[in-house]
Amino acid sequence: MNPAGPSWPRLRVLWVLWSLMAVLLSPWRLWAVEDNQECTWQVVLNKFETIGKNHGSDRFFEQEPLDTVDNLFGLLVDAPIDPEEKYLGFPYYLKINYSCKGESSEALVRKGHLTGLKPVVLVIFQSPVNFNRWKLEQLQIQMEAAPFRSKEQCSAEEVCIMSWYTPMPVKNGSVVMRVDVSSNGLGPFIPNKRFLVNINGFLKRQQDNRLQFTVGNELFNLIPRYFVNAPSRPLWYTVDQTPVLILGGIPEEKSVLLTDTSFTDFFLVELSIDSCWVGSFYCPQGNFTATIYDAIATESTLFIRQNQLVYYFTGNYTILHESNQGSESWVRVLPNECIKKLCPVHFHGNGSEYIMALTIGKHEGYVHFGTITDGLVSFQMLPRQQSVCKRIQVAICSITWAVYTEINYNLLLLVEIEDTAARKYFQMVGYNLGNWGTMGGGLERTADNGREMLLVSLLGKGWWWRTGLLKASGDFAVFSSPAVNDYLSILYTIPEFIPDARGLEFLMILGTESYTSFPMVPKGMSYNSFNNLLFIWGNFLLQSYDTENFIYLADFPKELSIKYMVNSFHGDIAIVTETEEIWYLVEGSYHVYKLFPSKGWNVYISLQVMQQSSLYASHETMVTLFYEDSNLYQLVYLVNNQQGQLIKRLVPVEQLLMHQQLSDPYSLQQQKSHLKLSFTNFCPFTVMRLRDLPDQKIYTRQELYRAQPPHVLEPSGFHTENSLAVYQGLVYYLLWLHSKYHKPYADPVHDSTWRWWKNKKQDQDYYYYLVSNGKSAGNVHIDMANYKKIYDVKTEYQLPERIFLDKGTSYSFSIFLTSRGHSIKNELEPGNLFQLLSQVDLGVVLADPSCIEAVVRQQVLIKRNSVLFRVMLRDRSVCFDQGISGHHLMKTAMLVKVAGSAGHCVQNTIQGLRMQGNLMVPVLIGCPPGKRLAFDITYTLQYNNLQNRHYFDCVHVDPEMPCFLFRDIFHPFFLIQDLVTGESGSFEGSYVLKVVGGGPTLDTIKEYSEEEIYRFNSPLDNTYSLIWTTKNSTATKDLAFNIMSHNMGIEWLCLENSPCHDTVPHSIFAPEFFFKVLVSNRGVDKSTYCDYQLTFLLHLHGLPLNAKRALFILMVSTSVFLGLVILYIIICLLLPLMLKMCNTLRWKINNIMASDSYYSYSSSSIAFSRSSETRFSVDSKVGSKVAVNKAEPEEAAKKSLT
Repeated sequence: MNPAGPSWPRLRVLWVLWSLMAVLLSPWRLWAVEDNQECTWQVVLNKFETIGKNHGSDRFFEQEPLDTVDNLFGLLVDAPIDPEEKYLGFPYYLKINYSCKGESSEALVRKGHLTGLKPVVLVIFQSPVNFNRWKLEQLQIQMEAAPFRSKEQCSAEEVCIMSWYTPMPVKNGSVVMRVDVSSNGLGPFIPNKRFLVNINGFLKRQQDNRLQFTVGNELFNLIPRYFVNAPSRPLWYTVDQTPVLILGGIPEEKSVLLTDTSFTDFFLVELSIDSCWVGSFYCPQGNFTATIYDAIATESTLFIRQNQLVYYFTGNYTILHESNQGSESWVRVLPNECIKKLCPVHFHGNGSEYIMALTIGKHEGYVHFGTITDGLVSFQMLPRQQSVCKRIQVAICSITWAVYTEINYNLLLLVEIEDTAARKYFQMVGYNLGNWGTMGGGLERTADNGREMLLVSLLGKGWWWRTGLLKASGDFAVFSSPAVNDYLSILYTIPEFIPDARGLEFLMILGTESYTSFPMVPKGMSYNSFNNLLFIWGNFLLQSYDTENFIYLADFPKELSIKYMVNSFHGDIAIVTETEEIWYLVEGSYHVYKLFPSKGWNVYISLQVMQQSSLYASHETMVTLFYEDSNLYQLVYLVNNQQGQLIKRLVPVEQLLMHQQLSDPYSLQQQKSHLKLSFTNFCPFTVMRLRDLPDQKIYTRQELYRAQPPHVLEPSGFHTENSLAVYQGLVYYLLWLHSKYHKPYADPVHDSTWRWWKNKKQDQDYYYYLVSNGKSAGNVHIDMANYKKIYDVKTEYQLPERIFLDKGTSYSFSIFLTSRGHSIKNELEPGNLFQLLSQVDLGVVLADPSCIEAVVRQQVLIKRNSVLFRVMLRDRSVCFDQGISGHHLMKTAMLVKVAGSAGHCVQNTIQGLRMQGNLMVPVLIGCPPGKRLAFDITYTLQYNNLQNRHYFDCVHVDPEMPCFLFRDIFHPFFLIQDLVTGESGSFEGSYVLKVVGGGPTLDTIKEYSEEEIYRFNSPLDNTYSLIWTTKNSTATKDLAFNIMSHNMGIEWLCLENSPCHDTVPHSIFAPEFFFKVLVSNRGVDKSTYCDYQLTFLLHLHGLPLNAKRALFILMVSTSVFLGLVILYIIICLLLPLMLKMCNTLRWKINNIMASDSYYSYSSSSIAFSRSSETRFSVDSKVGSKVAVNKAEPEEAAKKSLT
């Protein structure tokens, strides 16, 4: 097996001379750029406990927020924060340093701090796969790093070692994050650098606080036999969505390479699988091996194939799946199948990711199609009814490769067929999965002889399904609608022999060309979903844009065989052969360039040896080749002085092509008294610039927040652990406000941070007074202007990474080209008019010309020997229906190319050498992310108050949900809010309003069924169930619902069979009711691709009572009232008599009590007198007289009363 580098014999003098010549011919600007790039940023991850330590870093696996910062906010009195809110923090910080070649990093960082340098960190969150669970958005947050002194012992007065820190934010639904570090413009010049900081869900913490992989055991010894002379293998993953990459192929070991930083660092892990081998008569495998042959990584799940067994492991990503805790061990799938190959699907679709398994043995001719949704894996065997062999009516066939196009839900199968004469040939077969419900194309119903048909627009992709009832061709196909869609057809038959190009770069395969004696041996396929470019590869290269017409690329030698292809999906393709050669192709061109081994590679290697680079060695083996941010990288195993190491290094495609051009024959021209060395430059222009670029935020849909650390009162400006914790809490709360801003009721101000500061803005002078006098609590000052959403972002002088187009919108820019030499001439046209013509030609290639169109206008600047091309890309408004914001977007692309520039035009920029002349821009057609419909409660209240001349709110006022009176005409107003640009305007389109739920209280709200929704909202209802009605409205096509428009009023009915009829009041106040209202413009508003759907609660009070219930309440109330009145009258008339009777009764009771007391006393006295008669005789007589005398007046008083 050939290594990735030269065999390294003695350097020949010729290559040294070529290297020196390349250096001398390099312009001085390139030297300056390389000199500036000597300094580089360094970023590691730290937990709060490890802040201030000089060495070490932490792994990113914890995902839950921490509540350790909330107590600090409780101490910040007289600060612009809400003390009632709970502030949380993220688990990690970013520690930032920088280093320059040959200098001490510690001294450099101190120097940078003293000169005002502050790193600026931009964290870019990748949107999730499952848009049904998480909201799709392009979110970014920019933070300024805070300086922090090392906590280790220091003998200096101020600082010995320092670093900068920022919080590392985490967002629900995002496990892939890109961190861009740049300078604030002060101090030394340090180029921008991007880091991948991804969450690793395959780690867990042991009881002894050590981290361990859940998929297996980590190995710490990279044995040379694992890599030396081992063949390279492809790196397969879901593009832009995979946090952890996996790479197998280690000979005779069940070990893989794992990385969460795209191989900036990596781990060698021995997988904990059983390594069993299942062999039977239907599994034709002769030898057992422990090697992991196929490995594919998705957003949260890893797949591997060992022998003929397939396993998967789901990571612990609570930030994605919430309840799913991940796998405990490797799960074996398809246990009864013999799998010979796993095929990747590079892009996700419909909220899921996909994988394909090709079978061998008893189910030869079938494909197992796997779907991964929220970490749950399921497989189905396709075709559903018969095998591919039976469907194409052959006896023996085998599927070699499979490609899935997620746009139109089609499988492309590369099938090897053996006929009865033992002759083998290959065909490409198309199979449709039948998921027409979410296709990007149009879907209509038609009729043919009374039979219902489906008219399906295939978006110009060229698919012809020849099974079923096919009625038309071209862009539309008509076929009958069966119970299960199961369409398969032969798309192309691959020639048996390689065509004879006869010196041409490419050859169109028409069937009339001559062929060589070399057989065509297809091995695989590659498909780009953006530009519809399909490659069939083996010992040849065939490309096609429509799967029917193919072009043979003759530059690739037929003696070689391709092992795998690597696509950047931005216009570049790298090819790796079985002999480990590397070739390069620009999409849209036909010339294939050899990068390694080549003359350009030898020149470049010689330069690296002269610079004593550690990235190259005399003995090296390429492990894999992959693209990252449109740059080509190698993972290479180097052996230096019998010491091996695995490194990631950049493949300098531009430099290799430039050196390759310089190695072409040169010429010596006589110039006065000396000879001039000149080389032929094939680039048709000398300067290429982009101009008139529009505001990119409108098209890239990127939302940007900005946060700066709180000001510290320490004179040196260094932060403390408490101030960094406060910084964490502020960043967390800022992103929390962003997530909570997506509510149905629109705020008076279209800004997610408005609620944070709305009650604090008037006190900002007081806060400034506190910090100016050093009296801020906690020695920190929070500036409200430092935490906000940014809308005015400067436009970069380059095309965006991707653009989103709504219905009928356009994107325009200009390209300025300075011609090489004098290439502008005049040409006489009919009518004696001179036309300026330039030999510099610009072309625009559209992947779907039926969906988008391009207009190019040329302006010749003869005095500047330049040409200005104005390019406008416009949506045709025909290829997309309506969809939720960011959902089911149609992928297409625009390729802008200067004729003759592919592989020849390399220019120096501040970012180094860059290929120019070919610009590939992915385009996504549909409803762009970041647009929403909101209920304009502020203007609705104002307008209803003005129209109804009054406004009565509920008794118990809720400022978040105001009430509306039932008897008033209700005029709803809505806003179209752009969360990216900050624009907010009244929605003046048409929409359909439905009441889809309701209840008398918030706790009793129920969802209505489809039948109930129809009865409660349709003007055709005759069951007296209508809840509301409106005047002067139109209806939908089926007349089922009213079509509302701007400023239309709603009259509430609540008829007798409606749920709001006869609502029982819960108090003495009028009844209330909560309606759940759905507003949608789908099917009634043709001005946009956006299906604006809004569901909100509407609170009504003052509902009328049922007549029977009202009469009953009236009767009961009247009876009670009359009873009270009568009782009052009776009481008033009888009160004196009752008082007299009460007094008489009281006197009688008193007399009776007095009489009883007298007789009791007399009886006691007589008994006592008899016992002491002799002794007290005189006293007894006196006592008797007194008693008689007392009795006489009492009798006289009784007589006087009678």
